[in-house]
Amino acid sequence: QVRLVESGGGLVQAGGSLRLSCAASGRTFSNFDMGWFRRAPGKEREFVATITTSGRTTAYADSVKGRFTISRDNAKNTVHLQMNSLKAEDTAVYYCATRLGEEYGNWGQGTQVTVSS
Repeated sequence: QVRLVESGGGLVQAGGSLRLSCAASGRTFSNFDMGWFRRAPGKEREFVATITTSGRTTAYADSVKGRFTISRDNAKNTVHLQMNSLKAEDTAVYYCATRLGEEYGNWGQGTQVTVSS
């Protein structure tokens, strides 16, 4: 089992940047692909980005491609989401999760990102 704790959210003006972090407990972190998701008010949870165990392969939702970057540090059991050129529509609670095959799990509690326009 892996426990995930997100941090780094906050209030930022449109066009600004934030860097989210997801800290994982447990020695098996490096065995998991990782993902970031978000849930905006009144909307379903949506995929944002994913990264493989080695960090060599990443994928992004079209809505964030070119603005967000996912990365990981297996030595520190952390995964990050660098968010640049933020827009009001990026406002959401952001969650990280582990991925095995097509299944995401071990969800964190989330961190709130609010972008003011």
